[in-house]
Amino acid sequence: MRAPTTHVLIDLDGTISNSEPGIGRSLIHAFTECGYPAPDAETIRSLIGPPFELSFPTVGIDVHDVPDVIAAYRRRYDDAGWLETEIYDGAPETRDGLRSAGHTLSIATAKPEALAHRILDHFELSHHFAVRAGASELPGSDRRTKGEVIAHALDQLRVGRHDRIALDHVIMLGDRNHDVEGAHLHGIDCIGVSWGFGTNEELDAAGVRMIVDHPRDVVAGVAAIYRSREP
Repeated sequence: MRAPTTHVLIDLDGTISNSEPGIGRSLIHAFTECGYPAPDAETIRSLIGPPFELSFPTVGIDVHDVPDVIAAYRRRYDDAGWLETEIYDGAPETRDGLRSAGHTLSIATAKPEALAHRILDHFELSHHFAVRAGASELPGSDRRTKGEVIAHALDQLRVGRHDRIALDHVIMLGDRNHDVEGAHLHGIDCIGVSWGFGTNEELDAAGVRMIVDHPRDVVAGVAAIYRSREP
């Protein structure tokens, strides 16, 4: 028996929102304030998505300096950077198309959850999503990676982590390899988007199910995956 609802988990940065202007300016501020060279455009794009505590050391930030750089970034981003976010053209039509097809939409982002809520509220998008799951900044929390965020979203949706029928009706939509890898940890397929901050090569290497090149292609992509599962 098929589960009655198909849940589409949607990444935020690079999938719904173009957050590069605010994140980029905030990263440049944080790096230079902490004594590091300003990151170039390619480095900035590589840092958007995964948790900074994991990605900063890969671009030359000393592991002991990571907390200070993150703090400097957050001060600038919380003050001004988040307001520099833009919504991608076509995102509203994609959202409406998925909902018209009977799918439940939820956010699954590695961005801190409170900040994700603030952005979604600012753009008056929150009411479109059954769940808005993000990373936790609470001391001792283990919800930082995309896989952990997806687990949190599944719990809120009451999708059992070992319920194969229900999990077969969940799909992730994202732009980076950690979206694909996080989905695979739960046996979930991922559709990659080419307009975000990752590359097609990155998504393919992670094992993405398919890549779409425009928001208008998402609805058909979800439908194609579920048609392929019919007996």
